[in-house]
Amino acid sequence: MRAETFSSRPKFGAAVAAGVVILTLGVAPTACVLAPSGTAQERARLESAAPPFEPPIETRQLPALSLPADWRDVLSRAFLANGELEAAYFEWKASLARIDQGAVWPNSNVALSFGYMFSSDNIKAWNRTTITAGFDPAMDLSLPIKARTAGKVALEAAKEAAENFRRVKFEIQRKVLAAYLDLALAEEKVRIQRDNLNLLQLLVSSASARAQSGGPQPDLLKAMTESQLAQNELAGLEAETKGMRAMLNGMLGRDSEAPLELPQTLPSPRPVLADDAGLIAVAVAQNPELEGLSRRVAGRKDAIELAKLAYLPDVVPSASATGSLSQFLSAMVMLPTTLPAIRAMITDAQAMERSAEAMERQTRQDRAASFVANLFLMRNAERQTELYRARVVPAVQQLLNSSRQSYAAGGVMFADLIDSERMYVAVRAMVAEAQIEREKRLAELEALAGVDIETLGQPRTAGAQLPAHAGATGATR
Repeated sequence: MRAETFSSRPKFGAAVAAGVVILTLGVAPTACVLAPSGTAQERARLESAAPPFEPPIETRQLPALSLPADWRDVLSRAFLANGELEAAYFEWKASLARIDQGAVWPNSNVALSFGYMFSSDNIKAWNRTTITAGFDPAMDLSLPIKARTAGKVALEAAKEAAENFRRVKFEIQRKVLAAYLDLALAEEKVRIQRDNLNLLQLLVSSASARAQSGGPQPDLLKAMTESQLAQNELAGLEAETKGMRAMLNGMLGRDSEAPLELPQTLPSPRPVLADDAGLIAVAVAQNPELEGLSRRVAGRKDAIELAKLAYLPDVVPSASATGSLSQFLSAMVMLPTTLPAIRAMITDAQAMERSAEAMERQTRQDRAASFVANLFLMRNAERQTELYRARVVPAVQQLLNSSRQSYAAGGVMFADLIDSERMYVAVRAMVAEAQIEREKRLAELEALAGVDIETLGQPRTAGAQLPAHAGATGATR
C-alpha cells in the first residue's frame, strides 16, 4: 500500500507544480511602455494622415480627373498615386512603432523554471518541487530611466520621419505643379502658333491674289515660306505637348496615353497676401527639412544621455521556492566593465550631435538663400507680366494693326508686316512664359517653406496632413 501511495506522489506533485507554473504565467505582469511626453500627439498626427495610404493600392479608389483637368484635381490625384509619398508615410509609421520597442519595460522576458526531485524518502510532492521565477539571464534588465531615454530617442526619430513625409509631399507638389504648368504653357504656345499660322495663311492668299494681278512675286514666296515654317514649328510644339502629357499622366498613376485635357486658358495667378518679410519668416520657421534636422539634433542629445546611462549597473532579480522547505530572493548585478566601449559610445553620440548641428546650420543658410532668390525671381516675373500686359502687348498690337493697314494700302513692304507679326507672336509667348514662371516660382517657395500659400495667416495644426490643394483628400495644416 505504501509503495502504491509513493508511486502516485510524483504524478500528483508534477500536476501541482504544472498548475503553479500555468497560474504564474497567467498572472505574470506584462511589460509596459514608458512612452515619453508627446508620443500621443505624434500618433494623432500619424492617424490624421493615414486614411489615404492604409488601403492597399489595389483597392484604393483614385479620383477620376475631370476634363478639362484643374490643377487642384491633378495635385489631389498625384498625392494618392505617388509611391514615394506612400513610402515616406510607412517609414514614419515604422519610426513611431520603434518607440514601443525602445521604451518597453521590463525589457527582458520572464523566465520560469520547474524542478522535481525524485527520492525514496517519504517527502511530500510539494516539498520535492522547486519553482524559480526571474528574468531572462541572457538579457540584462535595464533600469526604467534607460528605457524612457531610449523612447525619447525613438520619438525624435519619429518626428524627423514626420517632417520627411511633409518634405516629400511638398516636393511632389512642386514637381506636379511644374509639370502641369509646363504643359499649360506648351498648349498656350500651340494656340498662339495656330493663330499665327491662320494669319499667315491669309497672307499667303492675299499675296497669291496680288501676284496673279501683277503684284510682287517675292511677297508670295516669303508668305509661303513663313507659313511652312509656322506649320513645322506648330508640329514640333504639338509633339512636345504629347510628351509632357505622357509624363504628367505617369505622375498621376495613369496610362501614358490616357486623355488629359487642360483648360483653354492659362491658370489664373494664385494670390499671395503676405508681404516678402512675412514669407521669409515663414520659410525659416516651417521649412520641413530644417524641422527634420532640428528633430535629429534633439535625438542626438537624447542619444548622448542614453550612452551615459550605460555607466549605471543593470540588475537581474529572481525568486525561487522549494515547497515549504525554502524560499529565497536573489539579484544579479551587471557591473559596467566595458568602460572603453561606453566612452566610445558617448564620443560617437557627441560627434553625431555636432554633425547634425553643422548640417542644420548649413541647410538653414542654403534654404534661406534659395527662398530669397526664388522670391526675387517670382517678383520679377510679376513685374514682367504686368509690363507686357500693360504696355508692350497694346503697343505691339497697335503696330501690327497699323502694318496690316499700311500693307493693304501699299505703304509698307511685306517684310515689315512679317516682322510685326513675329514680334506680336513673340510678345504673346513672353507674357505666357512670365505668367507660368511666376506660378512655378511660387510652387518652389511653397516647397521651401513647407506651407501652402493659401494657408498663410491660418493657425497651424497637424503638420503632416496633406496640403490644402489636396481638396477632399486632406485638410489644411
